Amino acid sequence: MASLDLTGTLKTLQAERAQIHKELTKLDKAIAVIRKLAGTEPTPNGRPEKRTLSAAARRRIAKAQKLRWAKVRAKQKAKA
Repeated sequence: MASLDLTGTLKTLQAERAQIHKELTKLDKAIAVIRKLAGTEPTPNGRPEKRTLSAAARRRIAKAQKLRWAKVRAKQKAKA
């Protein structure tokens, strides 16, 4: 009789394990989607993918930085 009780318990535990496995699979998929949206999804080598700037963007940034330095220099000349 004890084996019958164990068989039922074993089947119940296996069913719970299967259900939890399904839920874990869903969670893994949700985590992957969120990582992809956040841009933190690791690449196959384990490092995040590098983002590159276009040449036009680099020119705009350089131009803005030169203008900022020009303002700093102008203030320094005005003080002197």
